[in-house]
Amino acid sequence: MLTDRERRGIRVEIVVVLAVTFGLSGARAALSLLQDALAPTPLAEQSVALNQSQAEMSAIDLAWQILGFTQLFAWGALGLYLLWRTGRTLAEVGLAKFSSRKDLLPAVGLALLIGIPGLGLYLVAHALGLNLTVVPTTLNDHWWRIPVLVVFAVANAAAEEIVVVGFLMTRLRDLGWSESRSLAASSLLRGSYHLYQGLGGGLGNVIMGLIFGRYWQVRNRLWPLILAHAFIDIAAFAGYALLHGHISWIG
Repeated sequence: MLTDRERRGIRVEIVVVLAVTFGLSGARAALSLLQDALAPTPLAEQSVALNQSQAEMSAIDLAWQILGFTQLFAWGALGLYLLWRTGRTLAEVGLAKFSSRKDLLPAVGLALLIGIPGLGLYLVAHALGLNLTVVPTTLNDHWWRIPVLVVFAVANAAAEEIVVVGFLMTRLRDLGWSESRSLAASSLLRGSYHLYQGLGGGLGNVIMGLIFGRYWQVRNRLWPLILAHAFIDIAAFAGYALLHGHISWIG
C-alpha cells in the first residue's frame, strides 16, 4: 500500500516526464491544429512535413538531425531509468530478452493491422477536409537521408512506446488506476500529440494506442510495439523518400 507521500511523488513524476516529453508535444499539436483550422486555407489544402531539413549545409543539417533523434532516445531512456529506480527490471516492463516468435512475428502483424487501415483513415479524413496533407519528409537529397530517416523511425517508436505505454501505464497502475482507465489515458495522450496532422491523425493514433496498450497489458511485451511502430514509420519515411517523384500517386 502506497503512502500519501509516495502517491504524490508518482503524480509529480508523471507530470514532469510528460511536461518534458509527449504531454507538452500534445499541447503544441492541439494549438497547431487550432491555428490551422482558423486559417483561411482549408485544412486539406495545407501540409505538414514530419521530417524537415534544418540547414542548407549538409554537415550542419546532419548534426541537427542527430540531435533530434538523440533527444527521442533520451526520452525513452528517461522513462526506463525512472522505472528502474522503482526496482523494476526491463523484463517487468515488457523488454525481456528478444524472441523472434514472441516479438518479431507479432510486430509484423501489428504493423499490418495498424498501417493499412491507418492509411485508409488518413485518406478518408483528408477527403473530408479534417486532415492536413502529411508529407513524411522534406529532407534534402543528402547521402545520409535514408539512414537518418530509418534512425528517426526507430527513435520515434522507442520513445513513444516506452514513455506512453511502458512508463505511463506502469505508473498509473502503481496509483491503482484500472487497466481500462490507464489504457484510455495513454491512448488519448498518443492521439493528442498527433493532432498537428488533423483530426484524422489524432483519431487514428488513439485507435493505435488502444490496440498497442491492450496488447502490452495482456502480453507484457513491449518489443512488438516498438518494432511495429518502427516498421510503419520506416515504410512512411524512407518509402516516401525513395518513391517520391517516381510514382504518380505519391506526393
